[in-house]
This record gives sequence, structure tokens and C-alpha cells, in this order.
Amino acid sequence: MTQPTVWKRDEIESPCVRICVVHPEARICTGCYRTMDEIARWSRMTPEERREIMATLPDRAPDLRKRRGGRAARLKRG
Repeated sequence: MTQPTVWKRDEIESPCVRICVVHPEARICTGCYRTMDEIARWSRMTPEERREIMATLPDRAPDLRKRRGGRAARLKRG
């Protein structure tokens, strides 16, 4: 008896954590730290290109300073 063929997908390695919010000043995703250009091109990159970018992502985290102000600060000023 032969085993049925199981359809298998080769998923693209990705740092996405499904928190897709673009930092307004740094212009990178606050979830995965990729630029919008990197996210847009991700599926067309080679595995080597993706690994090179993924190696730089932890160094980008400090670039995301917390925004000061926002709605709460505007209400306090008013």
C-alpha cells in the first residue's frame, strides 16, 4: 500500500510577527523592523538576501523611539 502524496509548501522565511505598524519617523515596521521596500520585495528576494536583512533587524530596534505627544499630549495643552 502506497502512502498518499502530501502537498507541502515551502514557506519563505520571514521575521513577520503580524504587528504591522509603520513607525512615523523611522519608516520601518515596529513588529519586524523591516522597511516598507523590504517588505514589498520580500517574496522576490533570494534566501541569501533575506538572511542578510534578517541579520540586521535586531540592530534597528533602538531606532524606534517612543513617540512623544500624540492625542493625550494635545489634550493636556488645550
